[in-house]
Amino acid sequence: MNWKKWGEPQAYLFILPALIPYLLFWLAPMAYIVYLSFTDWDFMNPVKNWVGLDNYVNLLQEPAFFKALKTTFLFALGNVFPTLIGGLLLALLLNRKMKGSAIYRAIIFSPWITPTVAVSIVWAWIYEPRVGLANAILNFFGAGSLEWTQSPKTALLSVLIVTVWKGIGWTMVFYLVALQNIPESLHEAAMIEGASKTQRFWHVTLPLISPTSFFLFMITTIDAMQAYDQINVLTQGGPSGSTTTLLYLYYDAAFRQFNIGQASTVSISMVVLLGLISLVSMYISRRRIHYL
Repeated sequence: MNWKKWGEPQAYLFILPALIPYLLFWLAPMAYIVYLSFTDWDFMNPVKNWVGLDNYVNLLQEPAFFKALKTTFLFALGNVFPTLIGGLLLALLLNRKMKGSAIYRAIIFSPWITPTVAVSIVWAWIYEPRVGLANAILNFFGAGSLEWTQSPKTALLSVLIVTVWKGIGWTMVFYLVALQNIPESLHEAAMIEGASKTQRFWHVTLPLISPTSFFLFMITTIDAMQAYDQINVLTQGGPSGSTTTLLYLYYDAAFRQFNIGQASTVSISMVVLLGLISLVSMYISRRRIHYL
C-alpha cells in the first residue's frame, strides 16, 4: 500500500481518541437510523420487517410533511435573521465605553443560560389571553388582545418571539468578541480617507466580522431546525398543526404513533436539508471571501 499518499500509519493513532466517539455516537446511530427507515418497526415488536422505500413514498405523499417543512422554513427564517441582526445591533451598542455595559451584557445574555422549558413556562403565562402580561400591555396602549398561542394566526409568531428573545444575547456575545478583535488602525485609516461611520461599518466592520456571521448563521439555523422544547410547552405543535416543525413531526411519529420507520425518514430528511443549507452557505461564504 502506498502510505505516502495517505500519510504515516502511526499518525492515525493520534486521531483515534476523537474518531472513536465520532464513529460510535454519530456514524453508527446514523447508519442504524437509515436501516430503520426501510422497516416498519413499531418500537415494541422485536421483529423489524423490511418495507423498502415505502416509508419514503408515504412521506412524500403526506400533506402533513410538506406543511411541517414549510413551517420549519418559516420558523428558521423568522428566527435566524432577527437573532443575528438584533445580536449585532446590541453588540454595536454595548461595544462602546459606557457605564454599566457589563451589567447590561449579563442581563441580555441571561436568557440563554436559562433552561428552555423554564423560560417557556413563564412565557406561557405571559401569553395567557385573559390575565397574561402580553395582552395587558396591548390593552394599556389600546391595541386590543391577541390569542397568541391559541390561534393558528399567531402561534408561530409567539414561539418565534420566545426563541429570538432567548438566543439574541448569545449572538451578541460572539459579535462583541468579533468587534473587539478588529484592529483600530483599520478604522483610523478609513477615517483619514474620509469615510463616514456608515461607510466604515459597511466596508470595514461588516466584512471583518463575516466569518462570525457565517458561523452564527449556521449554528442558529441548526438550532431553529432542532427547536422542540418551546414548541412542546407552548403549543404542542398546534393549533391545527401551525407550529408543527419537522422535528416535532418526528417526535409525533416516533413517540405517539410508534411508527419508527416513518420517523426515521423524517429525521433523514432533516439531515439532508441541513446538509444542503450548509453546502449553499459555504459556497456563498467562499465566494464572498474570494470577492473580498
